[in-house]
Amino acid sequence: MPPLPTPPPLSWPDRPGDLPRHLADRDALQALLKETFPEAEGGLSGIGGGRQAAESQLNRLDAKRYWRSRNHLQGAVTRLSPWIRHGVLTLAEVRDAVFAQLSGRGQGQQEGGKLINELGWRDFWQRMWMDLGDAIHHSQEELKTGHDASSYGRTLPEDIREGRTGLACMDGFQADLVGSGWLHNHARMWLAAYVVHWRRIHWKAGADWFLEHLLDGDPASNHLSWQWVASSFSHKPYFFNRDNLERYSEGRYCNDCPSAQNCPFEGSYEQLEQRLFAIPMAGAIRNVPARRRR
Repeated sequence: MPPLPTPPPLSWPDRPGDLPRHLADRDALQALLKETFPEAEGGLSGIGGGRQAAESQLNRLDAKRYWRSRNHLQGAVTRLSPWIRHGVLTLAEVRDAVFAQLSGRGQGQQEGGKLINELGWRDFWQRMWMDLGDAIHHSQEELKTGHDASSYGRTLPEDIREGRTGLACMDGFQADLVGSGWLHNHARMWLAAYVVHWRRIHWKAGADWFLEHLLDGDPASNHLSWQWVASSFSHKPYFFNRDNLERYSEGRYCNDCPSAQNCPFEGSYEQLEQRLFAIPMAGAIRNVPARRRR
């Protein structure tokens, strides 16, 4: 393991109970965290912290490719959300980087507008949090699924938490969530929809689980996005089918899934509506990756 970079000196003195400020390498950090937080799942994420790492990722931003490919798991998403979440990068810095990149490119101005729009959504969630406060932990509206809120389980099933559902996609998303602390936005929506609509688990159980692991875990965008899926903060529930998942994951999960012949996501949207919801949806939210986290 390479040695850890020497951090800049902190402006406040050591306090009893603080973790050591200097460690030999990542192995030492991993051992310390395992001893200090034995209940925590997963290892160290490969996502590095600090301003240098943030600027390096910002320099990789490609607003034009983002506009064209962001819905695909292999698309050119920014992956800047961990540094934005912890204040290492500001939304204004990312906005200015997009404007600078697309300056004088004509059509590129329109293409870059999509990323600017997504930054606006992130700002919106923060303003909602300022307005709602702790109320973000509670459903904002009645569900639109036809199911009573009391019929949803309040505890996340262990097979989901441990990544052993037998569904290659969901178990793969769990592995990424726990192992790296980051998930593509589309994967977050698929996993949330599976938890809420297929397994009938209350959105709060899934939202809290995400916050345990996501390096960009922001209570506002996380909790209100889960409610957007559940339909307690939207006019209809979000769900998907196998065709949608295969298209945007390039078939990476479905090709080798042990449950491929009995896939719960197989079927048209009309067929899935009848299976999942107790009232006609008249077209629930489909095929629309959420505009929540970048």
